[in-house]
Amino acid sequence: MPRGDGRLSHELDPHRPGPQDACGVFGVWAPGEEVAKLTYFGLYALQHRGQEAAGIAVSDGSGVVVYKDVGLVAQVFDEPTLASLRGHLAIGHARYSTTGDSTWENSQPTLQSTTSGTTIALAHNGNLVNTADLARRAAELGMDSRGSTNDTTLVTMLLAGHPDLSVEAAAMKVLPTVEGAFSFVFMDENTLYAARDHHGVRPLVLGRLERGWVVASEQAALDIVGASVVREVEPGELIAIDEYGLRSSRFAAPDPKGCLFEYVYLARPDATINGRNMYSTRVEIGRRLAAEHPVDADLVIPVPESGTPGAIGYAEASGIPYGQGFMKNAYVGRTFIQPSQTIRALGVRLKLNPLRDNVRGKRLVVVDDSIVRGTTQRAIVRMLREAGALEVHVRISSPPVKWPCFYGIDFATGAELLANGMDMEGIRRSIGADSLGYVSLEGLISATEQPKNRLCRACFDGEYPIKLPASNLIGKHVLEGVGRRVGSEELSGDQASAPTTELSRS
Repeated sequence: MPRGDGRLSHELDPHRPGPQDACGVFGVWAPGEEVAKLTYFGLYALQHRGQEAAGIAVSDGSGVVVYKDVGLVAQVFDEPTLASLRGHLAIGHARYSTTGDSTWENSQPTLQSTTSGTTIALAHNGNLVNTADLARRAAELGMDSRGSTNDTTLVTMLLAGHPDLSVEAAAMKVLPTVEGAFSFVFMDENTLYAARDHHGVRPLVLGRLERGWVVASEQAALDIVGASVVREVEPGELIAIDEYGLRSSRFAAPDPKGCLFEYVYLARPDATINGRNMYSTRVEIGRRLAAEHPVDADLVIPVPESGTPGAIGYAEASGIPYGQGFMKNAYVGRTFIQPSQTIRALGVRLKLNPLRDNVRGKRLVVVDDSIVRGTTQRAIVRMLREAGALEVHVRISSPPVKWPCFYGIDFATGAELLANGMDMEGIRRSIGADSLGYVSLEGLISATEQPKNRLCRACFDGEYPIKLPASNLIGKHVLEGVGRRVGSEELSGDQASAPTTELSRS
């Protein structure tokens, strides 16, 4: 089945997507409210994080019911379906798969019953790096994980594999053994839970309703259901919400390593992470781009929509007028129709069309968020030249993406990343620009207003903060060249290309 082409994708070809984030999660505990509808709208606001499948689990206190399917939120749910999902608490999931197949079986929330009669449903944003170990632990508890194709199912099994413990106690036992990036939202018949890995790689925020509580990947999901922001779920924290109120426990000491790419692209511009608004951050990145890579030009234009804040900042700092150079087709989202080879060859033209009168005869600065394979940028430069632009100067609001991500973003493999094996001049020639400039890593970090040691920068500098098992995950994304520091281990080129024995990740 084709992967999505919407806001998260740089490429038209569904088999060659741009950077994708693995999922958005939502949870609500609100007796007396239509929790399924609240979850539906929460997921609607999180679809930039996942567009392949959607699901909602609901409990009325007597049992947990899950409804999920492949497709956008509005394709999966309708009014009668939501009306049938009655209860006082619910969780939801909007999925993008990093390597697992886009199938109903891999959609979330996952569901698992315990021998004591409790049912657990779980939704996950992130990526785990020790799934082989988790599978062994599940087997030791008598759980059959052979049919599992994702890490989320394994965690659900482990939580259900301790019938002598409450779900909360089981979570405190299981979560310290889970390695990688995760923001979990899960539930049993009566309680809503939320947990975030001790590095806090993926965002998770807590909100308050008049008659309940909400947790979600981003603030936008709280806003859409009328919840006020309380705070972020802390790294290494487990939250439990039921009729007795909200309880917070620590399952691991916090060691913050928030994803730097969230600030560049993944989070919505209206999101706030670690007290820093994403729109303001991206405008500031644009200002720094202008200072680091000035050029004489007539007009600054963004690649919509992700390049817009950076272009505004570049125009402000440079004094060059800001304008629109492209018209975006608002109706090109996720599709189940494979484009023909002829249309695929046209690349981003289905999504963008140049405003010829605006660009003809002008020297342009084109601001985009990142370059992954370079396919989009080549097409954009070509379109602008065909529309009559005199010069095309490309400016990028992130450093070169040289390393794959193992913590929840589906970049290309190391061999496919344009910046992995090509210098700046080579990249400029490859995309056909008159000049090319990336913001420096130092400039990007400064714009986030976060300390460098509290950010995961692995896709930019190869410094992986969470140890990766060389025998499995590395094999899925070949790292080229010399050894790379990963956690506390140094991986050689031979180790980096070792075959994988790991289960597919969600």
